[in-house]
Amino acid sequence: MEPEKIEDLKKFVDQCKINPSILNDPNLAFFLQLIYKVYCVYLFSLGARIPVKTEDVTTEDDIVESDIEFDETGVVVNPDNDDPPQKMGDTSVEVTEESLEAAQISKSKAMDAISEGKLDEAVEHLTEAIVLNSCSAILYGSRASVFVKMNKPNAAIRDADAALEINPNSAKGNKYRGMARAMLGQWEDAAKDLHVASSLDFDEEIGLMLKKVEPNARNIEDHRRKYERLRKERELRKAERPRPSQKKTSDQAAVSSLKEGHVLSVHSKTELDTKFTAASSLSRLVILYFTAAWCGPCRFMSPLYQSLAEKHPKIVFVKVDIDEARDVAAHWSISSVPTFFFIKNGKEIDRVVGADKAGLEKKIAQHGG
Repeated sequence: MEPEKIEDLKKFVDQCKINPSILNDPNLAFFLQLIYKVYCVYLFSLGARIPVKTEDVTTEDDIVESDIEFDETGVVVNPDNDDPPQKMGDTSVEVTEESLEAAQISKSKAMDAISEGKLDEAVEHLTEAIVLNSCSAILYGSRASVFVKMNKPNAAIRDADAALEINPNSAKGNKYRGMARAMLGQWEDAAKDLHVASSLDFDEEIGLMLKKVEPNARNIEDHRRKYERLRKERELRKAERPRPSQKKTSDQAAVSSLKEGHVLSVHSKTELDTKFTAASSLSRLVILYFTAAWCGPCRFMSPLYQSLAEKHPKIVFVKVDIDEARDVAAHWSISSVPTFFFIKNGKEIDRVVGADKAGLEKKIAQHGG
C-alpha cells in the first residue's frame, strides 16, 4: 500500500477517535462491516462463540403500505380553505323578466372582464347575475370556471355543485367540478366528473385534463386492489393461527396500547373500540384521523399530525385508513378525507374536515387542556 494512502488512513482513524459519529455516515457502512469481521476473527481466536446476526423482521401481520406515486405537475394547488364561501343565489326569490335582463347584462360584463384577464371583476359581475337569476346552472358554471382560473378549487366545487343541483346534466358543472377536484388531488372523483362532461360536451380542455387525471386514478385503483389482497391474506393468517391459552386482562392490554407521543394506526372497529376504552379509563382526549393513501391533502396533513402527537403526549392520536378499515369508515359515515374527530369518553365533541392546519391546531388547544 502506498505510504500516502497509509498516512490518509491514519488521519481518518484519528478523526474517528475525536468524533465517532463520523462512522454513522451510510457511505461508511462497508468500513463498519470490515471492523466487525476483524473483531469477530479476533474473538474467535480467543475461543469465543460469535452469535449469529439476525435480520430485523416485522410481524407477519404488518402491512407496510407504500406511497402511491402521482404526477401532480401543473394540476394540484394549495387549497383555498381560508377563503370565506362565495355569495350564492336565493332560490326562493322570484325571477322576473327585468331580473333576467339585468342578469344577462352582468354576465356580459363578466365575459368582457374574463377576456381582459380581470378575474376578480368577473366574479363580482357573475355574483350579481346569480343573485338576480339564482336558477341558472349556466351562471354557476361560468363562475366555477373563473374560480378554476383563479386556483380556488373549493369555491369552484361549491358553484359546480349548485349548477348540478339545478341541472344534473350541466356539462359546465361536471367539467369544472372535475377540474377543481383534480386541483385538490381527488383523482378518482375528478376522472368521473370529467368523463361525464366529456360525454355531454367534449372539448380539448377536458381531453387534456383527462390525460393528467386518468393515470393517477388508475394508480389508486391498482393500489387499492393490491392492498385489499394483502388485507385478505392477513385475515386468513389470523384465522389459521391458534388462539392463546390464556387471555390477558382487556384493560391492561388496552392501556398498554396507548403509546404516548405516537400516532396509533388502527385496522378494525374492534381495535378502535379498545383504544377508546383505554382513553376513557384515563380521561384522555382522542383525535380520530381518517385518511387514505391516495389522498393528496392527507399527505399535506400527515407530517403535522405526527408532530402534534409528539407535542401533546397526553392526547391519543389515532389514524384510520378508510380503504383498510372500511368498517370503521362506514361506522363514522366518512364522505371525504382528511377528516378529524375529537372524542371524549367515547362521544364526539368536535370535528375538523379538510386539510385545515390552523383549524386542527385551534381545536386541539381548545379541547386538549
